Amino acid sequence: MLNRTDRPAPMPGEAEVKYLDGDFRIVRPGAFVRCAVTGVPIPLEELRYWSVDLQEAYATPEAVLQRLGSGYARNK
Repeated sequence: MLNRTDRPAPMPGEAEVKYLDGDFRIVRPGAFVRCAVTGVPIPLEELRYWSVDLQEAYATPEAVLQRLGSGYARNK
């Protein structure tokens, strides 16, 4: 099992990832995952936000708030 610090160079295409508490495991190698809210590709080396329960990745903290429908989202 690989962790964040000992990954080989990514293969092109979308990765399949198992999201864990504080880390993730690559199930199928790839260069990126997609944000569950926006659909934008997130390079694995930049992946910071995900839901263990929903097994989804998010591009930004705002995407997390939008997905979870949090009452903490700022009103604009």
